[in-house]
Amino acid sequence: MDRVNELAKMKAAVIFTKSSCCMCHSIQTLFYEMGASPAVYEIDRDARGKEMEWALRSLGCNPAVPAVFVGGVFVGSAREVLSSHLDGSLKEKLIEAKAIWF
Repeated sequence: MDRVNELAKMKAAVIFTKSSCCMCHSIQTLFYEMGASPAVYEIDRDARGKEMEWALRSLGCNPAVPAVFVGGVFVGSAREVLSSHLDGSLKEKLIEAKAIWF
């Protein structure tokens, strides 16, 4: 859990993914299209990936990826991210965290 929290605070927007996950790719694309440049951590390519996967599950991510943090705060998985994008709150969070500028 400490590694996840540490990595989540290293940049304004952070996405934990797996290299073979299509929803992870979609969430990354959404962030890029909004003008953000998130840190992306592929947990299946990390030596401590299983540990990070369990930490993400303990936060309520099921499946564990994609898991999104903005401003060091857990936003959620794909469902929560897409919902917040549709209601406009994702953009507000990204602006507050200085991940995008408008």
